[in-house]
Amino acid sequence: MKIDDEPTLDTIDDYNNNESPEKRKTIYLIIAGLVIFMIGLSIIKVTNDTVSDYIGTSSSLGIDVSKH
Repeated sequence: MKIDDEPTLDTIDDYNNNESPEKRKTIYLIIAGLVIFMIGLSIIKVTNDTVSDYIGTSSSLGIDVSKH
């Protein structure tokens, strides 16, 4: 039993490098945008990776290690 109206791979427009130039350009732009976005997030993470919650100074360390 063969289905007559079933599409074959050759009739699909994106099969075997037969996609349109607009689709190819769209895919390249999406990939480039995601790469740029990830680079931006990486830069933000690297620049904000230090903890700045320390409130002590060199003369007053801010940590009391003696037990009361």
